[in-house]
Amino acid sequence: MEKGEGNNQTYVTEFNLLGFGNLSQLQTLLFLLFLVIYIVTVAGNILIVVLVVTDQHLHTPMYFFLGNLSCLETCYSSTILPRVLASLLTGDRTISVSGCITQFYFFGVLVASECYLLSMMSYDRYLAICKPLHYTVLMNGRICLQLAAVSWLGGFMATTIVTCLMSQLHFCGPNEIDHFLCDFTPVIKLSCSDTSLITLVTFILSSIDTLPPFLLTLTSYVFIISTILRIPSTTGRRKAFSTYTLPPFLLTLASYVSIISTILRIPSTSGRRKAFSTCSSHLLVVTIYYGTLIIVYVLPDTETLRDLNKVFSVFYTVLTPMVNPLIYSLRNKEVKEALGKVFNKCMVLSAIQEE
Repeated sequence: MEKGEGNNQTYVTEFNLLGFGNLSQLQTLLFLLFLVIYIVTVAGNILIVVLVVTDQHLHTPMYFFLGNLSCLETCYSSTILPRVLASLLTGDRTISVSGCITQFYFFGVLVASECYLLSMMSYDRYLAICKPLHYTVLMNGRICLQLAAVSWLGGFMATTIVTCLMSQLHFCGPNEIDHFLCDFTPVIKLSCSDTSLITLVTFILSSIDTLPPFLLTLTSYVFIISTILRIPSTTGRRKAFSTYTLPPFLLTLASYVSIISTILRIPSTSGRRKAFSTCSSHLLVVTIYYGTLIIVYVLPDTETLRDLNKVFSVFYTVLTPMVNPLIYSLRNKEVKEALGKVFNKCMVLSAIQEE
């Protein structure tokens, strides 16, 4: 362990990321698993971005935000997985203090930005359902750009403040981080400096970054649900549910009962199946993302929950970026049609080249 001297105190200059423990017999398997996940994640999200940019039918606010989300997820995975893959391949778990803080910075920026972006997507659906006559005015191209900019800048600003405070800390040892990435709590625990200020600032900024977006998401869907349930005809309610989404994570039990009972009143079995299968894209994304974030960061940090938190961290840092393109493409008619057009064009071009 390398150390640096300063003010008669020995400071740690590198950390050891313990990752998933001493599972030497599983190193190769884990490497191949995470390599496949990384390739699928990057390919899937880049494909979504390409489809949104090239297909005129996808030049709408909803798909504009989806393209931003896919771009964010690509960066998200590239912040974490290459370092995990290198560690599994070489066995070198060390990371410099500056490198660790840098990883935390980009990781924090992307987590906070995704919270904002998911809330903007919910707000877009709220306007589309509850304010349809004013939708094109309230959600035009300029406003879409402004909302996307707020999402990205909000994440940058909050995380920059925390990272500046973290860079002032000193680490005297031990230098082992029981995680596969440089997250806030495991790093702060290793500091021999006073961490009361950074802990307080982080709590305030995290509340600002997560609570308002989450509440906006919930509020948007409360209005969406109430609007849909006021549609007099069963056909109208079925169309609304199949076109948009179910409520996001942690809506009240009454809301869920109302929504499910409404769909169950659809007379045809195929109609009910279609409603359930096509209306839950945003619900799945919000549930996986917010659910795992709450489990990791709200539950107390105990020895019993530490390994469990590491598992849930895999969900929101590794699996969520991979499944988002699958959720939005396999469950979305417009995206599937755009993907089909691209596939057909590729087949035509390959046939022409063969001739």
